[in-house]
Amino acid sequence: MFPMTRIAASLALLLSAASLAAAEGNGATPRSLLVQAKGLPADFEEHLFDVPLAVQVERDSLLVGEAMVVLTRDDRMTLLEFTDLNGSKVSPSESDLWAEYLKQGVQLGACTTKCPEQLIAVHYNLENSLLSLLTGKAESAYLQSQYHELPVDGSTGLIVRNQLNLTTGQQEQLGGRYGLEASSSLGNWTQTLNMQFSTVADPDQTQIKHAVHDAYTQRELEGQFLRLGYFTPSSLGLTRQIRTFGASPDTTFGVMYGSSDSLTINQPKPSVYPIYVTANREATVEIYRNGLLINTQMVPAGLQSLDTRPLPGGIYEVEVRLVEDGQVSSTSSELVYKPANWRNLDDPWRYNLFAGRESKLLSNYDTQDNGDMTAGASLNYLLHPRVVLGLSGRQIKNDLQWGTSIDWTLADNASLYANVFQTQNYGTGVDLNGQYNYGQGNIALNHTRSWLDTRDTYETLPDGTRLRKKPSYVGQTSSSSVSVNHRVDAKSNLNARLTHSDGYTKGYGLDLGWSQSTHLFGSDGNWRLSVFDRPGSLGTGNQRNRGIDLSVSLALGGPGEQWSASLGSRTSRDGARDNNASLTYRKDLKDHTLQSVSATATTDTYGVGLSGRASFQTNILTGDSFLQRSSYNGKLSGGLNLDSTVALSGSKMVMTNQPNGQGAGMIVDVESDIADIALRADDLSGGSTILRPGRNFIPITAYKSSSVSFDFQGTDVPAASIQPQRTRYHLNKGGVDYRTIKVVNTVTVLGRLIDPQGNPLKGHHIINHASRGVTEVDGFFSMEMNASTPTLEVRKGEALLCQFRIDMNKTSVQNNVMEIGDLRCTADTLAGSVNADKVSG
Repeated sequence: MFPMTRIAASLALLLSAASLAAAEGNGATPRSLLVQAKGLPADFEEHLFDVPLAVQVERDSLLVGEAMVVLTRDDRMTLLEFTDLNGSKVSPSESDLWAEYLKQGVQLGACTTKCPEQLIAVHYNLENSLLSLLTGKAESAYLQSQYHELPVDGSTGLIVRNQLNLTTGQQEQLGGRYGLEASSSLGNWTQTLNMQFSTVADPDQTQIKHAVHDAYTQRELEGQFLRLGYFTPSSLGLTRQIRTFGASPDTTFGVMYGSSDSLTINQPKPSVYPIYVTANREATVEIYRNGLLINTQMVPAGLQSLDTRPLPGGIYEVEVRLVEDGQVSSTSSELVYKPANWRNLDDPWRYNLFAGRESKLLSNYDTQDNGDMTAGASLNYLLHPRVVLGLSGRQIKNDLQWGTSIDWTLADNASLYANVFQTQNYGTGVDLNGQYNYGQGNIALNHTRSWLDTRDTYETLPDGTRLRKKPSYVGQTSSSSVSVNHRVDAKSNLNARLTHSDGYTKGYGLDLGWSQSTHLFGSDGNWRLSVFDRPGSLGTGNQRNRGIDLSVSLALGGPGEQWSASLGSRTSRDGARDNNASLTYRKDLKDHTLQSVSATATTDTYGVGLSGRASFQTNILTGDSFLQRSSYNGKLSGGLNLDSTVALSGSKMVMTNQPNGQGAGMIVDVESDIADIALRADDLSGGSTILRPGRNFIPITAYKSSSVSFDFQGTDVPAASIQPQRTRYHLNKGGVDYRTIKVVNTVTVLGRLIDPQGNPLKGHHIINHASRGVTEVDGFFSMEMNASTPTLEVRKGEALLCQFRIDMNKTSVQNNVMEIGDLRCTADTLAGSVNADKVSG
């Protein structure tokens, strides 16, 4: 980009060592650029000052990036731009901070005023073209925090999610639910509101039920949280959620405190047991897992421990090869011990505690208790890196609920989870789960058993009268299953599930399935064959449900189209044989309000059934709907689901279809010179969002200081610039920021700056609304210019020397490149704009 600059810098490096030696001999400060350049020929010195130079920027010996800067003889440095941030060892938000600071121009040497990030000094080394930033973090025993810092000034904002679900039919009343979930931020406290309205499709229950389930404020601390207000008690911040039995807790007005990972920084963890190698000389270590290289690192001579932080989590064996002088000198088998559930053996407790009064808030549920005191606790204890113990106890509706659990990772490929729980005046339950993974598949086991006794369950009336609840139940229920999934080859898969239940349904059940990817009629697809024998139920006339099903799915037709069909036999509603078949068509659409549509036709013993489904999305909501005609009685039924989010930041508001999965958000107004432009916003801590001209919403990550970068969507990039290309954020959960992004048409301007006598002017800054450039030694410059504001300002230091206005109608543009020739910089251009006829060339 700047060929003369690079050549000159290379030549200067050849003489820089001698220059530095002379400088030290004269007792001059090594920070002085003139001293470093002393002894260089005058021609080379011209290519050092007041011209763009390529440098490497480091902060405390950590790479920030490659950049273009301008140096002046008065020991000042001005950053033009970072040209390459690949391989940067600092966060994007920190590199943005340094870019913003250095573009203002800084004095080399000690920092005395407005020093960001504890900056102590700035130094440029001519010998290796290195710009060094020294901060206070380098001189102190700086330990990286385990937690994200909260925003210094907190944050504000409001995010409201609205969900509407409706269902109805010819034999049903309208049923539905409206849910409102709001999250807001005031300072470093987050407020949460959860309110639900519902009605059931039952002619005997026409009343609309409503209740507020959560209305609280919460503060995140380092490793803990504090909650105040109305809330539904639940196990938060635990490694394993402990199952309880019977009635679930109702809304409580009180306080809750416990463990939290919200502010925890996800840092690579080392292996519990270190891995050592002994090298005779400087060597390379290669680490293999199942024959695949997963990491390599250099080690000096002697006994050395390997850095296991980059290795994947789990408990597994690796082969460690020590390579000296290109030859393998030794190999060993080592164990990597990084259990997935390992947290911190120095802090093995995870817990949450709550206490308060059972309360109603805007609720018309008659069964909800009100006025009784309630309290509870849930604990996890890390007994061993592979064993987590759990204990919970809570008082709900005057009954005590207890639960215990053990989560045991037997090996890297085997785990066991057991839970025993009991509720006073209700019953006892056991839940066992195990899983074993092998090379071609996995085996899962489950057993659940409950002993129920509700004869001593009473309901207390407002006058104190106790009534026994009806009906009461005494007995036990159980459910057991064994599931096997086996991958035969890259295209085939077998699965089997054996079950036994004793309760609502009784008996053994067996499901066998074989699925395979295929290629038919020139299209990719898959087919599946399954056979089953299941216990009887009311839906099968209490007869065993036996049958077979064959289904095929193919991507036939145009892009996004798919056809699928099935053929099978099962037990009918009256216990007879029910032969059935179905045919389904589905199409996915792009750049359309409708996202996908599908239609299905079925036939069975009772007749023909039809159904259709459509999903859709607009700028303000997303949803889906369905309509179904039963083959059994010919009745119609249907449903509708809608989801939308409203976000507010100060006086700015947006209604969007974007979910708020990251905890915070950003409202972005896109002002564009190009119609129908599509931008991509990349949250460097999260996902990506497509932006259009107008108002947009971006879900962003709460608590973490990060940034969002903006770029053009796709590969067909227009001749335009995005201002700004990146913006920083640091928000609490529920916080919403606001930004304005401008997309302007640009042209590349090529020209030369000369003085009134025709001599080239070097080291002058050429500034436009779209970008800025610096003239080379011969006065030439190249830069992007806003096509709608074709003005150029020329500055030297803080002084405005001249300005020009290019007449776009009188200057030819080819392939978005404009050659404007010589620009004569004279003081009279400041009195008024200079058109193209004043430009000589």
